[in-house]
Amino acid sequence: MKIDWNRRTCARRGHVTYAPTEDELRERLYATTAMGEAWRCLRCGDFALGAPHGSGPAADAPLVARGKALRDLIVMRFIAAERIVRGLFVLLAAVAVWRFRNSRTAVRRLFQENLTVFRPVARHFHYDLDHSPVADTIRKTFEYRHSTLVIVAAALAAYAAIEIVEGVGLWLLKRWAEYLAVVATAAFLPLEIYELAEKISWLKIATLVVNILAVLYILLSKRLFGLRGGRAAFEAERHSASLLEVEAAAGRPVIRS
Repeated sequence: MKIDWNRRTCARRGHVTYAPTEDELRERLYATTAMGEAWRCLRCGDFALGAPHGSGPAADAPLVARGKALRDLIVMRFIAAERIVRGLFVLLAAVAVWRFRNSRTAVRRLFQENLTVFRPVARHFHYDLDHSPVADTIRKTFEYRHSTLVIVAAALAAYAAIEIVEGVGLWLLKRWAEYLAVVATAAFLPLEIYELAEKISWLKIATLVVNILAVLYILLSKRLFGLRGGRAAFEAERHSASLLEVEAAAGRPVIRS
């Protein structure tokens, strides 16, 4: 069963109607009903009762995401949410390292006590908690010097800031954030490959694949770094799509070149 994302989005966020100043086109978008005037939605194409949300020349109609553009929007928002959540977790880690940089003994004791509590649960699921990569990494941090922990906390905070800024920018569909996402994600790919070569795990493989797909998707769909015509082609595609949807919603045949 194919999902109609246009109607699903309208059901959640409401219709988007527009009254063009061109008389012929205006008549095609307008309908009179027993309950009052109705205008065709620029996203889903259905008629919606009530006054239009805007009016003006057809060329100035709002760029309403629908079809492929709506799918791209959903994917970008998913990537943005993942970046923000990751950034918040890294930020919490940075705060923890900074907070306990002078009390490593107390933190080590607390960790060992909690490890004992969770050991029976881990054993039930056949997981070697004592020799897990996460536990080993935490144990190693207890051996770091005070100055090293300060550097680690600063590095984690900087990484968290990049992730959060990147995520917010992607959520707002800012083009600079798309460039930042591609550059920042690609910069960490060699490190992920190195870690995977050191020790293979399904989580590392999944993370590497997701990051590679995210880079390729943003590069190609947003036409970054001049790919597929660059920004000019991307903006022209959006603008022509807006005019196309106005024409299609009016029932006028569209000639594609």
